[in-house]
Amino acid sequence: MRPHSPNPSTGSSSLSRRRVLAIAAGAAVTPVLASSLPAHASAAAAPTTASRALRFRDPSLPLAVRVEDLLSRLTLDEKIALLHQYQPAIPRLGVGRFKTGTEALHGVAWSTDFDDGGAVVTATSTVFPQSVGLASTWNPDLVRRVGEVVGVEARAFHSRRPELWGLQLWAPVVNLLRDPRWGRNEEGYSEDPHLTATIAIAYGHGIQGDDPDRLRAAPVLKHYLAYNNEIRRDTTSSMVPPRVKREYYEAAFRAALSADAATGVMSSYNLVNGRPASAHHDYDDVVRTWTERPLCNVTDAGGPNNLTGSQGYYATQAEADAAVLKCGLDSFTVDDTNAGPTVEAVRAALERGLLVESDVDKAVRNILSLRFRLGEFDPDGGPHSGIGEDVIDGPEHRAVNREAATQAVVLLKNADATLPLDAKRIRRAAVLGPLANTLYTDWYSGALPYRVTVLDGLSDRLGDAEVVHEEGADRIALRTADGRHVTATAEPGALRATVGSAAENTHFDVFDWGEGTVTLRAVAGGRYVSFGPDRTLVNDSEQPHSWFVQQQFSLVPHGDGHVLRYAGNETDDSWFGDRTYVVVGADGLLTVTAASAAEATVFTREVVRDGVQEARRAARDADVAVVVVGSMPFINGREDDDRTDLGLAPRQQELLEAVHGANPATVLVLNNSYPTTITWAQDHVPAIVWTTHAGAETGNAVADVLVGVANPSGRLPQTWYRSADDLPDILDYDLIKHRRTYQFFEGSPLYPFGHGLSYTSFAYGRPRVSAGVLRSDGEITVAVEVTNTGSRAGAEVVQLYTHQRRSRNPQPRSRLRGFRRVHLEPGETATVRIPLRAADLAHWDVTREKWVVESARHDILVGASAADIRGTSSVRVVGERIPPRDLHTERDAQNFDDYSGITLTDRSKTRGTSVQATEAGAWIRFRDVDLRRGVRGIEVRVANPAAASGRIEVRLDDPASGRVLGTVSVPSTGEKYTYTSVRADLDPARGRHDLVLVLDAPVILASLRLLR
Repeated sequence: MRPHSPNPSTGSSSLSRRRVLAIAAGAAVTPVLASSLPAHASAAAAPTTASRALRFRDPSLPLAVRVEDLLSRLTLDEKIALLHQYQPAIPRLGVGRFKTGTEALHGVAWSTDFDDGGAVVTATSTVFPQSVGLASTWNPDLVRRVGEVVGVEARAFHSRRPELWGLQLWAPVVNLLRDPRWGRNEEGYSEDPHLTATIAIAYGHGIQGDDPDRLRAAPVLKHYLAYNNEIRRDTTSSMVPPRVKREYYEAAFRAALSADAATGVMSSYNLVNGRPASAHHDYDDVVRTWTERPLCNVTDAGGPNNLTGSQGYYATQAEADAAVLKCGLDSFTVDDTNAGPTVEAVRAALERGLLVESDVDKAVRNILSLRFRLGEFDPDGGPHSGIGEDVIDGPEHRAVNREAATQAVVLLKNADATLPLDAKRIRRAAVLGPLANTLYTDWYSGALPYRVTVLDGLSDRLGDAEVVHEEGADRIALRTADGRHVTATAEPGALRATVGSAAENTHFDVFDWGEGTVTLRAVAGGRYVSFGPDRTLVNDSEQPHSWFVQQQFSLVPHGDGHVLRYAGNETDDSWFGDRTYVVVGADGLLTVTAASAAEATVFTREVVRDGVQEARRAARDADVAVVVVGSMPFINGREDDDRTDLGLAPRQQELLEAVHGANPATVLVLNNSYPTTITWAQDHVPAIVWTTHAGAETGNAVADVLVGVANPSGRLPQTWYRSADDLPDILDYDLIKHRRTYQFFEGSPLYPFGHGLSYTSFAYGRPRVSAGVLRSDGEITVAVEVTNTGSRAGAEVVQLYTHQRRSRNPQPRSRLRGFRRVHLEPGETATVRIPLRAADLAHWDVTREKWVVESARHDILVGASAADIRGTSSVRVVGERIPPRDLHTERDAQNFDDYSGITLTDRSKTRGTSVQATEAGAWIRFRDVDLRRGVRGIEVRVANPAAASGRIEVRLDDPASGRVLGTVSVPSTGEKYTYTSVRADLDPARGRHDLVLVLDAPVILASLRLLR
């Protein structure tokens, strides 16, 4: 979600930075009703005397009774007003303001506030490791405790300003990390549905508390569905065939909601099979079937307006908002705090008959159900109302944070027992790199209450050893052709080119973040250069930050020097235009006003200090060199920005190679949010650890692991590839067809899913199954003995995978079915038991559109990663055999088995999915079709938006060389949503064959039926 501002790709004008800040602080809430609360009023206003006996305030009554009582007392205008994210007070009933949505992916985020005098203040919170780091712990018990802290702190912030910090928390993100180039990789948990679901359930239960009827806070799952790219995210359609949708993209949502670990879902920005997620009937038709509890579903920010804006799906906002409500979304996150446009559109939809009042009632009923479960209408505010601000960042919360940060660390390589370091033998250590002495937060982080960097942590652990530090950043000066130097002052201010300035004022440290992007930190004052007011450059930022990351530049070679190009963004392209290059004016002021390098000022880039060479010198005489490199979360991919490269930034790679060349005793600490193609490091550097941006305790956690105070136990929640060339296009969502993730990838990864080393070793016995035969409704237990064969205590993550040997359909190479963390002392043996249900082995049968457990033998694979299998067994599953496909009754065309040159598209603007040809020779294949009783014709339901007629060729077995049975002529239907039924004769055919339909573009096929 992009908070409180239009989706950047809609082209709408954005708010000023001051306006965004004010909205983030909960200011300027537009009242929809005539009355509203004071700025700091409680979310539950005191009821009037007449309302004290109202039944909805009686906590002894059933939830449904209380909801209906309150709903019945609301006017239509009041109910409509409750549909917006910022719900106004209703003083006549003692109902206070309510805000849906507080970001809380790894701690309560966006903690900017205003004091009573109107000054901006920052409220700190406990910031845990990024979500992908929480998943790398593979420890649901720990993650549940993290969730408890987040839920408690959400309550604490709510007690401070309920209109700013609502109790509906927009977390966790359960979008599967099928492509590591996704800019929001840090927000998700894993590429695997089971691991994602397990961690999400733990986090959600922790947030909610132990009583699902009396919630501490209310987690919402983001973002439904198949959302894993930022490029054109609001206009691209994720093509997900039924098997992939059911088995993969829906799986974590289904599991978390079935476990009552969340109270709703948030829609995503993308389209799914041609239909915008903001108007997809899955919310009612599918999502609500996964739980018996009421769900309060919300749109992502700006989603309703995209339906009429960038997506152009509806002509008017009344039609769009009606579709949002009718599909099962209850709360509109749109137009910042201004509910007016939503109220106006819903009223118009009611007047036009697009909605009836019961549609509004249904949504409001879901909203009120959530508010009741949060205790708002209980006389005492519910069991969690007494939580106050004093708990935030308390000692217990810091302890959980440190434990999480430590368990998130993954040891990727440890040749010749390089680690742990022997602190007593180290006299001099070099701690090097741009991330060695800084901590970065991300867009969904809160503010850190304190900071322990890797340098801090190691300096503490290494005692009397000399610890030297170099960032490895080049220090430069920029000189114009007439001899002036770009100058910054110690205080924030505009950059100017001047003559005779003090040397320190002309020096800038350059940090390389890859993809041609650098940041410039002024040595004078230590602040980063930003795109400032009136297109000037100013040194005003402690770190790169904010939605518009205005600290990004490129130093582009040009002629005999370099030009400076601004590489960030401001509002939108129509405002910013193509003026991205820096010019030095006659008054010396630096402004971003040139449209090309030819018009820009050319600078001589004078290297004052070579950061790589300084780091090399520091490492040369050290007993150990620790190089800390990685990403800046606001620059290296994030919301609205995918990565194109998974490698280290070039200058960071040079730093690592130079340090290793000077001192082979080099340890790489990789601090970033996504898998990285560090093939050179794996081949050369003896020891490598990885951690996400892990909050205030990052340095303590990394240091404890490096010196052996903690034995690393993190495991990778994603496959790490050797090259981005191992990946298909980021917009390819069919992981079966395109062989994505560890389940289907056929190459050799750099590090496999589940990988992680330890300072001790573990031996596995042979896995035993509790029964050799598993019935379709049964369950077995897989047991394996695990022994710590090393000299240190440690935790092993025992992972259970299965593989179905034979199937009608392509099956994964392996798939995670369960895991257990077990802590063992040296020499200790434990029996690890993991249950396995036959239902877990089901897959989606497209021939009959249902889940099926096939009769087959399944390999039982137990090991330390998807590629490190320590023992195998097998079980015979007694289920059913999928019969030959019967196409003599009408079948949806989307239920094909294979395809080429097609996409899936919306059959109508409400329901249904069709197949559309996108190129000449497109085809779909239906495997093993039963033609034994013969076939004489075919009937298809088709649309053809082209003016000319099209055709569908019917072949047996092969799209190119198979026997042609006949051709269907497809007349023009004028537009894509107008369908007609067409019949054609076919040559006789018998037996069991693959049936292939070859389609002309842009023919759209909804369904087919063979005729005898």
